[in-house]
Amino acid sequence: MVLVKANEDSEAATLPTREDLVAMTRFNEELVRAGVMLAGEGLHPSSRGKRVRFDGEQRTVIDGPFTETKELIAGFWLWQVSSLDEAVEWLKRAPFREGEVEIRPVMETEDFGEAVTPEIREAEERMRAQIERRQ
Repeated sequence: MVLVKANEDSEAATLPTREDLVAMTRFNEELVRAGVMLAGEGLHPSSRGKRVRFDGEQRTVIDGPFTETKELIAGFWLWQVSSLDEAVEWLKRAPFREGEVEIRPVMETEDFGEAVTPEIREAEERMRAQIERRQ
């Protein structure tokens, strides 16, 4: 997963220029043609979001905006690549001029080791099949 960090402009809901949108569209089209991009979206600013804090049985809802802009996400891609290095090479080609983007591998069922029982694996496969049918 490629996480695009928020900045003052994204939190102020400043829209990208037409030039920026054209460049990003070209990059996304290249990702799709290469079979890399599974999903990707921009996010509204945190002022339109909420957080839920968990403390035992207690649930607390916190309305945005959230103060730590450097910890917020402004958008994401979900890529299917053969390695983290391949993801880095793709990201270097992105049309960003500033900021920081984080790449994190998505955990797979196998990553949970012995905690994954046959029942859990079956449920996981069933849910993935349901999601695919709905798309």
